[in-house]
Amino acid sequence: MAAEPANPPFDSSAFLASLTHRPGVYRMLSADETVLYVGKAKDLRKRVSSYFGSKAHLPKTQALMAQTSRVEVTVTGTEHEALLLEHNLIKEHRPRFNVILRDDKSYPWIHVSTDQEFPRFELYRGGRRGPGRFLGPWPSANTVRESLIQLQKLFRVRQCSEAFFANRTRPCLQYQIRRCTAPCTGQISAADYQRDVADALLFLEGRNDSVLASLATRMEQAAAMLDYERAALLRDQIQLVRKIQAEQVINAPGMTDADVLGVQTGQGQACVAVLMIRGSRVLGSRSWFPRIAPGTEAGEVLSAFVAQHYFHASPPAEILVPVPLADRAVLQSALESRSGKRCRIRDRVRGTRSRWLEMAADNAAQGLSTRLASTATLRGQFEQLTEALMLDEVPERIECFDISHTAGEETVAACVVFGTEGPLKSDYRRFNIRGIEPGDDYAAIAQAVERRYTRLRHEEAAVPGLILIDGGAGQTDRAAKVLEELQLSHVPLLGVAKGPERRAGEEKLVLPNGRGLVRLAASSPALHLIQQIRDEAHRFAITGHRQRRARLRRSSSLEAIPGLGPQRRRALLREFGGLQGILQAGVGDLARVQGISRTLAQRIYDHLHGGTP
Repeated sequence: MAAEPANPPFDSSAFLASLTHRPGVYRMLSADETVLYVGKAKDLRKRVSSYFGSKAHLPKTQALMAQTSRVEVTVTGTEHEALLLEHNLIKEHRPRFNVILRDDKSYPWIHVSTDQEFPRFELYRGGRRGPGRFLGPWPSANTVRESLIQLQKLFRVRQCSEAFFANRTRPCLQYQIRRCTAPCTGQISAADYQRDVADALLFLEGRNDSVLASLATRMEQAAAMLDYERAALLRDQIQLVRKIQAEQVINAPGMTDADVLGVQTGQGQACVAVLMIRGSRVLGSRSWFPRIAPGTEAGEVLSAFVAQHYFHASPPAEILVPVPLADRAVLQSALESRSGKRCRIRDRVRGTRSRWLEMAADNAAQGLSTRLASTATLRGQFEQLTEALMLDEVPERIECFDISHTAGEETVAACVVFGTEGPLKSDYRRFNIRGIEPGDDYAAIAQAVERRYTRLRHEEAAVPGLILIDGGAGQTDRAAKVLEELQLSHVPLLGVAKGPERRAGEEKLVLPNGRGLVRLAASSPALHLIQQIRDEAHRFAITGHRQRRARLRRSSSLEAIPGLGPQRRRALLREFGGLQGILQAGVGDLARVQGISRTLAQRIYDHLHGGTP
């Protein structure tokens, strides 16, 4: 059989002469058919010809053309269609010379199940076509959690899962610390709870004045009905709303919903900072680090970001950018077509909007500076761990639990804390485990986790972004059950099970509730970080256990018996040859020792045998 003829050499002159002036998409391919670059054009012939012209190109374009072996084109009916096709091809091929937005997670929302009698407030990601209300988007999961904590403090609305809510027979911890009104057990009527939900929704929409008016009316009604306890609670709510309103110094009266973009490039990396304004309030900012080729200009980075990001996220009414975008009109039309609502991309602004652009630019510069500085530091390991575990955002705080005992004796649990700057030793904690079956590591982990996070919730202290459990599926599942009870099931949880013969690099990373394993290469910096934190937890736990065991060895259980002084203790030890002999002796045997009465013998026996005759 004859061999297939090789592809003929690429004749750029003939190719350019055959191109149409219609809109479309072009692809630059290398000799091995790898897609190097995907671009769109309003006029294919003019745009592609510009690459082969005699004028000087930017270094990035020169590097691209040096590797390009041939060009393919796809003709489309409109420039809008070309933009959509370009987006799909970039997502499919991820060409090295295109700007690639690596973190394409959608923004989080707050979902309120208003279709239920007692609505639940929860963090949500995904499509928004189901029942209930969706408020947002928010810049990060942390801002959502902070807002949900504020709602618990202000309006005491529930955030527990449906299964947890449906199976309660008594109020949980959230009710006891005044973070929920316990509708699950009938502690509040449906009408009163719905009024709290309505006020919470007004608060999330930034209508604090309406919230205050509603609370004031309800307080006056309660006072008129002589329900002074209820009136006092509403008074406290009003004061708390006013306090939070005073703390929100960054606001934008009269502003429409907007995203303000800032961009900074340098050393082959780029940072796009998004400042989010919703309901006349700045909710916060979030930084993105798209992959770029050296020499990519800011305008190209922003165009790619707007196309790739807002094709997945719901665009706001305005997108403010610091530099003009060459394809602004096409992007704007595409976003409006996909979202079904008005969206304007603006770069020429004044007043408040101009100040927002300056703030976004500062955030982008700071984000890039931090990114470059952390490449070879612990922060870099945190970021690689975030990517490896597919977390929503970099965990600023990781806590790890370990258990240490000797055959079930003197069990100690340890919790160590790491931040992006390293171990936070002032936050380390140890727990002396009591009231469990000796050697029951599952119960020990459950007790330690419960004691740790019950206190954190009560004190409103920082909640970690990731929890590690030194153990397998059993320990991890018990910890997950406790976190659900404490309404902390949103915190990522990971078990670190030792590999065969405890060899480093062969650890199994266990997800809770049977969700499988996470596999990381032995050379992964993310795995090295997990090992470092796990080893520190083990060191801290075993040190505490040894100290507790040593204290026990230095003391005698006989010392705690009232009426048994040093001379009588020595007499007992001499008579029975040590503590084991005393333990085997009966009351009559003990009473025969000089100086030991029948009453004292009974007391010694009861103490050593737990009161059992």
